Amino acid sequence: MFSVIFPGQGSQLVGMGKDFFEKYDLVKRLFKEADEVLDLNLSKIILEGPKEELDFTCNTQPAIFLISFSIFKVITQEFNINLHQAKYFAGHSLGEYSALSSAGYLDFAKTIKLLRIRGDAMQNAVPKGEGGMVAVLGKTTENIEKILYDNNKNFTAEIANDNSDGQIVISGKNTDLIKLIEILKSENIKNIKLPVSAPFHCKLMNKATETMRKEINDINFEESKNVLISNVTATEISDKNEIKKLLIDQIENRVRWRESVNYMIKNGVNHFIEIGPGKVLSGLVKRINKDVKIDTINNENDINNLKI
Repeated sequence: MFSVIFPGQGSQLVGMGKDFFEKYDLVKRLFKEADEVLDLNLSKIILEGPKEELDFTCNTQPAIFLISFSIFKVITQEFNINLHQAKYFAGHSLGEYSALSSAGYLDFAKTIKLLRIRGDAMQNAVPKGEGGMVAVLGKTTENIEKILYDNNKNFTAEIANDNSDGQIVISGKNTDLIKLIEILKSENIKNIKLPVSAPFHCKLMNKATETMRKEINDINFEESKNVLISNVTATEISDKNEIKKLLIDQIENRVRWRESVNYMIKNGVNHFIEIGPGKVLSGLVKRINKDVKIDTINNENDINNLKI
């Protein structure tokens, strides 16, 4: 049994999807539709850059979705590989929107518009330079939770991404993260201050939550037989009203990727297919469980080698 998984922010690069764009008319049509829906030349930003513009959160989120969705459509329509046989669809943070749209719950135009708004709302939820994120390496979630709990009178920070044992990302105000880093260094715990512009997936994102609550509740989601794994609960969901609620909750809540992967494996999945730019999720899945099969699909050769 296989699951289809979609990457989140950080996987973007200038020129991603160019080979698909040049070869397939359906990809050209999707790029054109994206530009028209957003009233923005997103195609040019993706294909030509500059990198600084692609890295703006409000551009990054719809851009990664556009590439992931385009590749999904090439696989299913040009190569006639039925990915809807997947046991689960899942994505990391914004990748959950790629999963939603590919699984048939939300159409392409609504999804890309939502992600443009989401990126903008998350970027502007906290004044620039006030918040950030720190990756902590080599420790378990429980280790990090204890450090945060033991020091909660000294500073406030939250686990934003539980990616795998040995890779946890923490969000908070930069003044608090400085205190956290001092403690991590004193305990010889490896950490990296990430080059992000805001503290995603924590309570500081409250303004973005309120923006997205209105946007998501105003949109009609479709019914689908495909089953999603929620970032918030790390369990399966298929009820469209529950999906809406959890998408709103996702903005301030931890991305439970490690638990999500373990849930899928526990329920019979032994093959993961990552669709989109980069190989971030494939690496995380491998860290979580070395025995599963992983395919990363971001060029035509990868599709030719795909067996399900």
